[in-house]
Amino acid sequence: MTALRPDVQARLEKAVLEIFSESDFHKANIRDVAQKAGVSFTTIYKHYGSKERLLFSFVDIWLGNLTERIIDHLQGIEDLKEKMRKVYWLQLDYYERHPGLGKILFMTLPMQTWMSDETFRQKRMINLYLEVLKKGQAEGILNPQVRAGVLLDFMLGTVQRAFFMWVSRGQQKSLAGESQVLFDMVWRAIARPSGTP
Repeated sequence: MTALRPDVQARLEKAVLEIFSESDFHKANIRDVAQKAGVSFTTIYKHYGSKERLLFSFVDIWLGNLTERIIDHLQGIEDLKEKMRKVYWLQLDYYERHPGLGKILFMTLPMQTWMSDETFRQKRMINLYLEVLKKGQAEGILNPQVRAGVLLDFMLGTVQRAFFMWVSRGQQKSLAGESQVLFDMVWRAIARPSGTP
């Protein structure tokens, strides 16, 4: 299948972001996207096949961009706590800069629908997180009595909650500006408890 022209791809991206972040997932459809993007329904359907594949393809790109940003920002940071602090801030900052994506991921997209798609796994990003967490456990810095995956779930869960409460409260303050206080609480929760063998 031939790739879409960059201008068509950009128009689709903008339309997908707007429609799926502001509409109920079940009410949004390819025809709405086609009309907003000025792209034929046939072209979209030929390339994606369904609204789910259309949306998940862009979500995969957007989360890939976040992963690249994390990798870039972690260059040269050796201290585990500072790495994790940076990653936490990067997530909040990314969703503050891209609130449409945050709304799609955390508010409008039915999780069961996304979980059935391979893009949900975000293997590169998740493996990056798990590698850092496991290293921290091996070095005796993070709680070794809890699976690294559970530590990650806890961290990502606080990001999700912070985002949708930021939206609920009218986005009045900087989401990334809250990262220090939130990370300090997260760190206390995942660090190795004192007196643990």
